[in-house]
Amino acid sequence: MSDIRQILDMNAFDASKGTTGKVQRRLDNLGAASVLFYRQPIEMISAQGAWMQAADGTRYLDFYNNVPSVGHSHPEVVRPISEQIARLNTNTRYLVGVVDEYLEALKARLPEPLSNVMLTCSGSEANDLALRVAFAATGARGVIVTQTAYHGNTALVTDVSPSAMKRGAPPDWVETVPAPGSAAYGDDIAGGFAQAVTEAMARLTARGHGVAALLVDSIFSSDGVFADPPGFLRAAAKAVQAAGGLLIADEVQPGFGRTGGGFWGFERHGVAPDIVTMGKPMGNGFPMAGMAARPAHLQSFCAETGYFNTFGGNPVAAAAGLAVLRVIEAEGLQHNAARIGAQLMQGLQTIAKGSERVGQLRGAGLFLGVDLIRDGAPDPAFTTQVIDAMRASGVLIGAAGRYGATLKLRPPLCLDAAEAAQFLDAFERAVSG
Repeated sequence: MSDIRQILDMNAFDASKGTTGKVQRRLDNLGAASVLFYRQPIEMISAQGAWMQAADGTRYLDFYNNVPSVGHSHPEVVRPISEQIARLNTNTRYLVGVVDEYLEALKARLPEPLSNVMLTCSGSEANDLALRVAFAATGARGVIVTQTAYHGNTALVTDVSPSAMKRGAPPDWVETVPAPGSAAYGDDIAGGFAQAVTEAMARLTARGHGVAALLVDSIFSSDGVFADPPGFLRAAAKAVQAAGGLLIADEVQPGFGRTGGGFWGFERHGVAPDIVTMGKPMGNGFPMAGMAARPAHLQSFCAETGYFNTFGGNPVAAAAGLAVLRVIEAEGLQHNAARIGAQLMQGLQTIAKGSERVGQLRGAGLFLGVDLIRDGAPDPAFTTQVIDAMRASGVLIGAAGRYGATLKLRPPLCLDAAEAAQFLDAFERAVSG
């Protein structure tokens, strides 16, 4: 069996083999915290739509980066950001019209009970705040996550991000369960996942922590991308809520139309989250994130702890977020995610039929996972080989999963049919080489 891999080790540059020039400059500046992708890091200078351009003139089709959700450097996002920062950018303790306009537009796309939205600067902050709200609202401390979950990098959120841990294990108040796939639960993914969560709740209760929350990225991205069958999350969510815990839907990656069938990933499962967290795609690269909660739950937290965020929800962030919502609607990007995602899945299925190295295909819309295997087992070495081969063909892609043997496809939502075909051609050559 392959070794379990830490999330930042996947497709990472190995500095131990020696560095020079600009790479060494980066390492000198960031030290041990430096993270670069690829065996030979890329210096990027510009990007537009689904494409990025390197300093050496090479253009890359971006299947890696879900942050510029509506497309790199989208002019209808760049313009309002530029106009707003030229007019006013200040802290969040003033009345500024664009901030409430954005909050109301965002709330119109959320479940009605989640009528309070706190804006932050990063998904890590949003998930940190969500956990603190859950602790206050339930009076419990126990949290359940999947075995290879990643939810951010504050001290609290790292504790519920097993895939970020190089050593040790989550603390006593955290329980992990296998990702919701057939490898762990056979044909009954919904029942098996709910049973695993129920058993985790019992262990937390026995240790005196109670059940505060089930925290899930609703596309299970770092676990290797798990979307089917639709509705599999419902039984586990109901079990947690019946026990007094909260369902926290981490929509940092699947949210904002990426899965195609709904604006949020949790909609695929017909669940009613108690808290929704958001991040990266909200501002198309501008740093912003948020947490939506029920007023009573937020009140429980604020009764004990004062909270403010100087930059979260500043006027420029609000202008960026509002622009992203408008572009998604005006350009039909959620529908495009469904349409082009179906094209990609159909093409991948055809390639998989002719290749012994392509295993399960999973996902929804423009968020897909492709297992790469040898003799039926995960093959992280071959995955790295394919990633490098695709880079040589001008396509950027990353890895995920417990063993780093799942290709993770997350192109900008503006991806068109010709670009999808270009990806499929590069992938077919890479797995055949």
